[in-house]
Amino acid sequence: MKAYVVGGWVRDRLLERMGYPVRHGDRRGDRDWVVVGATPEEMVAQGYQPVGRDFPVFLHPQTREETALARTERKTAPGYRGFVVHAAPDVTLEQDLARRDLTINAMAFDAAGAVIDPYGGVADLHARVLRHIGPAFVEDPVRILRLARFAARFADFSIAPETLALARAMVAGGEADALVPERVWQEIARGLMEDRPARMFEVLAATGLLTRIAPELVPTDDVLAALDRAAAAAAPLAVRFAVLASCARSGEALRAWLGRLRADADSIQLARLLHDLRSDLRAEPARGEGDAGRVLGVLERADVLRRPERFARLLEAMHALDGLDGGRWRAVAAAAASVDAGAVAAKAGPDARAIAAAIAAARRGAIAAA
Repeated sequence: MKAYVVGGWVRDRLLERMGYPVRHGDRRGDRDWVVVGATPEEMVAQGYQPVGRDFPVFLHPQTREETALARTERKTAPGYRGFVVHAAPDVTLEQDLARRDLTINAMAFDAAGAVIDPYGGVADLHARVLRHIGPAFVEDPVRILRLARFAARFADFSIAPETLALARAMVAGGEADALVPERVWQEIARGLMEDRPARMFEVLAATGLLTRIAPELVPTDDVLAALDRAAAAAAPLAVRFAVLASCARSGEALRAWLGRLRADADSIQLARLLHDLRSDLRAEPARGEGDAGRVLGVLERADVLRRPERFARLLEAMHALDGLDGGRWRAVAAAAASVDAGAVAAKAGPDARAIAAAIAAARRGAIAAA
């Protein structure tokens, strides 16, 4: 029984040794292990906790790091779930690494810290190349999404021509049609949070996959540049997603895409709000009372009094897309929020319509003054 550190942790340590800046986050700082020469029963006997549903994965009894038995996979049906997994003591480390996506993700450290690199991952790290390991790449359409995501993470890496050609063939052959919305969103969300998210969508477009998973989007150069500006500003996921969604062909197309994608509620709401209010926000509040009614209407549609944090994110998206400073909008939002609605209502009397009108008038006055 031998244990090896595998995958992204190995890749990132080697990159750091080369002087390449590696940004840590999510699970990138965690180690994944593969054990060769053991059975599930032997793992449990040594105190490992089984957690794998589809194949033998365990948690280390002390470190709680994930440890999987070496395994092979055989394709039996379309899509990324159409595999039969074989995990047994006779599966070698090289066989386990062969099922991975890219050469730079198919390396291991042994117990002494030596690199095990059967597929040329170290050479590809030096050459800054994203390259598939072998023909098994075509068996899992998620690998196209991962390829695009790694292109966004490692923006100065090129994609090997044969890998790009293989991804295009997968899309043309219909293999990518088996992708499910939940997995598409998972990879898109992770790609959006990379340093150069625009590159993910450039790669997806180059492979043809973007037109399969999001035919409603037309990512122009301006939107892609705005997406990278949002990333440079460390904008949260919802802001980056709203910027991406702004390139939908129409409001109807946006609704269709959002209805199909399994995105989180905050991202969906902000994308819809940006579509609905973008032109209104471009027209910044004018001075004086004449524009106060329009401005209050925009703030109410944005639900700014109840959701000020979402309005702040909306302005972040507008800044990335249109260079909007947002200072005037923040000022009028603060002015509207400063109105003591209870005090105004007490003076207005018992009539509900009179109360609403008085509060609105007070807010318009505060906005005009701001």
